[in-house]
Amino acid sequence: MIIGSNQPYLFPYIGYWQLMNASDIYVISDSMQYIKKGYVNRNYVLLNGERHRFSLEVVGVHGDTPINEVKVGNNSRKIISMLSHTYKKAPHFDSAFPIIESILQNDEKNLAKYLGNSIQVIADYLDMNTKFMYLSDMQGETSLKAQARTIDICKRASASQYINAIGGQELYDKESFLKENIALSFLETGDVNYKQFYNEFVPYLSIVDIMMFNSKDTIKEMLKVYTLV
Repeated sequence: MIIGSNQPYLFPYIGYWQLMNASDIYVISDSMQYIKKGYVNRNYVLLNGERHRFSLEVVGVHGDTPINEVKVGNNSRKIISMLSHTYKKAPHFDSAFPIIESILQNDEKNLAKYLGNSIQVIADYLDMNTKFMYLSDMQGETSLKAQARTIDICKRASASQYINAIGGQELYDKESFLKENIALSFLETGDVNYKQFYNEFVPYLSIVDIMMFNSKDTIKEMLKVYTLV
């Protein structure tokens, strides 16, 4: 059993989807602290040939509020309008935009569930077989933090392997996992390059950008462009 996990993000970049696709179970870490000015509710798209950051409005953030206690604001229509204007001439707009629009029009006000729905919808579109679970449903209230909490997740799910993004090398120690008979690997995304409009390629954008410029089958091939270290 392979487990992956991370905080829920708004339309995350391709590496996030590679991690999910490589996992049998993917844990949406909804009970972790919401970080102001972080990327839980923000991402980048292509606008006039350059990176453009957009943000989903949130309300109810006070101090160390967990993600699953934050509420969704009221600017989704503005984001829909911006994305429509930005990508209306993209080659796969007609297939991708209705999916993105339906996600943004979701009436769910709990930020974690709103983002969780967006993850599930796109995962279904990409034919992923991954099972998604929320951290709060697996652990409830716990005093465990960081690595100890992740190891606890793996043990609860009877995992033999845990995969994390490459940035997790600073957070997790392979020996600590091995003591619990769990292999620890880090996913490093390879060179994912594709034609956008007529601009020089702008990397590390949201999955929205990838969906607008690439077919479903091409994206499914992109999910395989990584190495485990």
